[in-house]
Amino acid sequence: MLFLIMDPLGNLPIFASILRHIEPKKRRRVLIRELLIALAIMLLFLFAGEAILNFLNLRQESVSIAGGIILFLIAIKMIFPQPGGVVGLAAGEEPFIVPMAIPLMAGPSVLAALILLAHSDSSRMADWTIALFAAWGVSAIILLFYKVFTRILGEKGLTAVERLMGMVLVMISVQMFLDGVSSYMKSTA
Repeated sequence: MLFLIMDPLGNLPIFASILRHIEPKKRRRVLIRELLIALAIMLLFLFAGEAILNFLNLRQESVSIAGGIILFLIAIKMIFPQPGGVVGLAAGEEPFIVPMAIPLMAGPSVLAALILLAHSDSSRMADWTIALFAAWGVSAIILLFYKVFTRILGEKGLTAVERLMGMVLVMISVQMFLDGVSSYMKSTA
């Protein structure tokens, strides 16, 4: 699920567009830096998820419902992409945290999913950490070799994969939403 939410194949064209305006020697360094920042933020949300929920006085159901809604909106954008520019960076400007680390890699839906995982079963934090590292690692490999994947899949292939991932995410988001509503109904009954 985390891999699908991170959507590295859907982000390939965006990352390529951002990196195109950076000096070729600096591209890999910038990309690695942004990937590591995203990982640090995701780990923070995974391990501080319970504390964040408690501090904000949020219940697991509200996170599940909100995460489902956000994930649904992102999935709809993947299926029906909007025309227009990618990001608001000037040509040659090096991104820092925004937009590559946040929201492209560590977006609101990933952070909500991590909080939900940490809150749902805090005894499995080792499992959640392994899952996060696995999803991040595969995403990082895909993004580090963005030129190869773009060449192999082509523009139409990338679009097809992004839309397919969007369809899977729609199903996951609806399930998250329904689980949250069901859990809320049980807790109030």
